[in-house]
Amino acid sequence: MTTSLPRVLIIAGSDSGGGAGIQADVKTTLALGADGCPAITALTVQNTLGVTGVWEVPAPALIAEIDAVLAGGVAAAKTGMLHSAEVIRTVSERLDPALAGGLDLVVDPVMVAKGGHRLLRADAVEALKALMLPRAAVVTPNLPEAEVLTGLAVTDPASMIQAGRSLIAQGARAALIKGGHMDGPVLVDILVTPAPEGGLKVLRFESARIDSRHTHGTGCTTASAIAAGLARGRPMAEAVAVARSYVRQAMLAAPGLGAGPGPRPPPPPPPGGGGASPFRKVHPAASSMASRTV
Repeated sequence: MTTSLPRVLIIAGSDSGGGAGIQADVKTTLALGADGCPAITALTVQNTLGVTGVWEVPAPALIAEIDAVLAGGVAAAKTGMLHSAEVIRTVSERLDPALAGGLDLVVDPVMVAKGGHRLLRADAVEALKALMLPRAAVVTPNLPEAEVLTGLAVTDPASMIQAGRSLIAQGARAALIKGGHMDGPVLVDILVTPAPEGGLKVLRFESARIDSRHTHGTGCTTASAIAAGLARGRPMAEAVAVARSYVRQAMLAAPGLGAGPGPRPPPPPPPGGGGASPFRKVHPAASSMASRTV
């Protein structure tokens, strides 16, 4: 018996270390019941100790990749490393017909690798803001990325809400501000969406911080998990909650690969085998969520 999986177009860079980028995206979408179909923007040379090189994919090849995946039909899309203004313009133009047809796009505004290597040129930030934010069903910055995109100091939950407000004002339909860079025993993420009655709806997710060096690729994994959820028809808040739960469980299952911030595998299948992912029906765990309108 065959089971049809919704397809997710993933436009991002390749990570030779296997923990982030396209490699993390494909593993994540498959674990969550979607088929990740990559269009590679760049080849990064890296391992758990850092990035040592980047080779750009020529524009005609990137266009061909995107067009080939779209021609097969996709249920959602996700962007990651878009390192130059040219790449951003190319991606936005190729996606426009599908977006006009209602395709949901998750924009992960990748800027700097875990080891500090810049993955978005400084002169491409304005292109990212102008071309990708208005096309985003949700944008998923961490705190440093949110500061670059909004010009605000984002250091606490109150300023995370203000950053979400700014990103929606710039055209994004929703903004998930990830609080992993804040100190403290509790991890706080903020999802800001327009409220049906007007104003903005704020969902605050909280969970105990996991003390681990194996955080490489958490941003890529979160965004891809959200895209998989949207592809499977989950509402935005549920897709985010499931993505957070998946990332937490993957971090707890990290086997300790590499000498630096290591990659995390998808959580293992349930006892008894069969190859089925337990996360196609995953529910939020070990976290709390509170909602209010502002």
